[in-house]
Amino acid sequence: MDYAQYNREAWDHQVKQGNQWTIPVSEKLITAARAGEWQVVLTPQKPVPGSWFPALTGLSILGLACGGGQQAPIFAAAGAHVTVLDNSPLQLEQDQIVARREDLKITSILGDMRDLSQFAPDSFDLIFNPCSVSFVSEVRTVFEQSYRVLKPNGRLLCGFTNPVKFIFDEDKLADDELLIRHKLPYKDTTHLTPDELQKLRLGKDPLIFSHSLEDLIGGQLKAGFNITDMFEDVDDNTRLAQFLPTYFATLAEKPEFRP
Repeated sequence: MDYAQYNREAWDHQVKQGNQWTIPVSEKLITAARAGEWQVVLTPQKPVPGSWFPALTGLSILGLACGGGQQAPIFAAAGAHVTVLDNSPLQLEQDQIVARREDLKITSILGDMRDLSQFAPDSFDLIFNPCSVSFVSEVRTVFEQSYRVLKPNGRLLCGFTNPVKFIFDEDKLADDELLIRHKLPYKDTTHLTPDELQKLRLGKDPLIFSHSLEDLIGGQLKAGFNITDMFEDVDDNTRLAQFLPTYFATLAEKPEFRP
């Protein structure tokens, strides 16, 4: 199966269904961003600390797997030069809906977050990657590609799902029952029964992959980044959030000189 193509169609379907991460931002939020008042999320709820961002005016930002009409328009309205690479054409179109409505400039590129070869080295000041690496199996490639296209002293901001969440039966989580079922690393394609996988495909839900902390944290370090800050967050939709943070985010920097 071509997982990227499947997830492209699945996320296009999510746009049509009105998934919360596909709803374009309001005119009010764009007006506030133009006045210098803005915030964005990498994880479900907690705003990213303002200290994680340099001044946005003139900053070159890559929104990596960041379509949906939410963060990219905010950055553009605050004065950044924004490029968004996303696997879903309809997610990219959500950004362009806001761009046309608000007279913003956003460059939208259809592509896979694991392949940034179309960008020259040292192209961006900042990469913003909200929770999305769960939709690809090879996460270290994402970090290696991000390192290459970031300028020295550039920043990589990523959101992640806590790997522990994937040991639980997802259907039971929705019913507020904590049933340990899966051995990590998790993959929909190998851990679900044939009937469950067929149900997922019929519902056009994206395929999901878990990653170890060794890959999520160590992968950034191996790529050459220095991780300088992090925070944890929760998703109130399940009982699991009463017991542990279900998401986290990291701030990493590309050194000016690599040893």
